[in-house]
Amino acid sequence: MAITSSAKKALRASAKKRVFNLRTKAAIDTPLKQFRKLVLEKKLKEAKALIPTIYQALDKAAKKNFIKKNTASRYKSRVMAAAKKLG
Repeated sequence: MAITSSAKKALRASAKKRVFNLRTKAAIDTPLKQFRKLVLEKKLKEAKALIPTIYQALDKAAKKNFIKKNTASRYKSRVMAAAKKLG
């Protein structure tokens, strides 16, 4: 357990940040998993409907420095490549 007051404050701050980080991660991972599942099932219409949600989540995460800008770009590129390959 934290002893000094600054360590206690750091513990509180990290607990708050953890909530935001988990929320951001879920906002990215959930639609991506759904997209990958739909691509495997070859459901093009439903998969394409998820693309704007994925893009929005990635852009927000990159803006907040949760992920790097190029990482977001790479994810977006792979999503579009999978959609084009499907149909």
